[in-house]
Amino acid sequence: MKMIGKVLLAAALAAGPLVAAAQDPTWPAKPIRIIVPYPAGGAVEVMVRALSTKLAGELGQPVVVEAKPGGNSNIGADTVANAPPDGYTLLASGPWFIINQLIETGRRWKPSDFMPIARFAVSPNYMVVGATSAARTVSDYVEMAKKSPGMLYGSTGVGSTQDMAVEMFKNAAGIKLDPVLYKGAPPIIPDLVSGQVSMAIVAGGNATAQIDAGRLRALASTGSRRSATTPDVPTMGEAGYPNVEVISWYGLHAPAGTSASVAKKLDDAVKAAATDSEVMKRITTANGEEGYQNAADFDQYLKSEFTRWEKVVAGLTRK
Repeated sequence: MKMIGKVLLAAALAAGPLVAAAQDPTWPAKPIRIIVPYPAGGAVEVMVRALSTKLAGELGQPVVVEAKPGGNSNIGADTVANAPPDGYTLLASGPWFIINQLIETGRRWKPSDFMPIARFAVSPNYMVVGATSAARTVSDYVEMAKKSPGMLYGSTGVGSTQDMAVEMFKNAAGIKLDPVLYKGAPPIIPDLVSGQVSMAIVAGGNATAQIDAGRLRALASTGSRRSATTPDVPTMGEAGYPNVEVISWYGLHAPAGTSASVAKKLDDAVKAAATDSEVMKRITTANGEEGYQNAADFDQYLKSEFTRWEKVVAGLTRK
């Protein structure tokens, strides 16, 4: 993997925190699109849809959620980077927004093409195997992998949050696994159930229903603490791999140059939606957790995440 220089941090992972601004009474005057750079039905789209109805009510216009997967999330990012900076086209962002900067060259978008609006939720990821797998613990799986190097695992794409978690796990455990690449998590599930791939790390929204139905077995979560929705599932730290800690986060970015008044109105609407009890019920059902941050706090979070992932990527050796 080739790391892009630290100058990207100076590019600010966006245009920086928002300042208070007078509201524009004429905005919005038409529907707003949120581009999800992952397939329909995946955890990101589920989280955004949980937010969108309340967001539409707050803004007084329809909010259309549009899945635009492909190119390791870069197709969706390109779409928004090239959209008019008028607040009508937003990007559903996540850890890939940071990670892609560190492992890819040749992207058409730059961090400075965007400005942060708000973060609205977080969720754990799960290391899962099919219910018929012999592995009942992370230690079991490591033992299997050491006996059979090159076992196949389902990957949601090079550089995705979950793929990076697998890389961290492989390095920490000293095992060799071979990826099978999928366009997001949903297509992995049938192959996990049938045993075509031995393991995957997937977002909670894609895993918990299958775990509850007995089709998948969760060996561990990648959160810092056990999830309230899966209290019996240990963390990777509890399983002996404390450095394999990766949460998913869900935010919104707008094209750089969007007016401060429009951005503030969006941020206010996201706060109202993300802290609404009915929205939180839907997010919790999808194994998400409350995680709202306003634009300024989200901007600082992005910078800290860049620093953390920069160190992670520098220390990874793909096996």
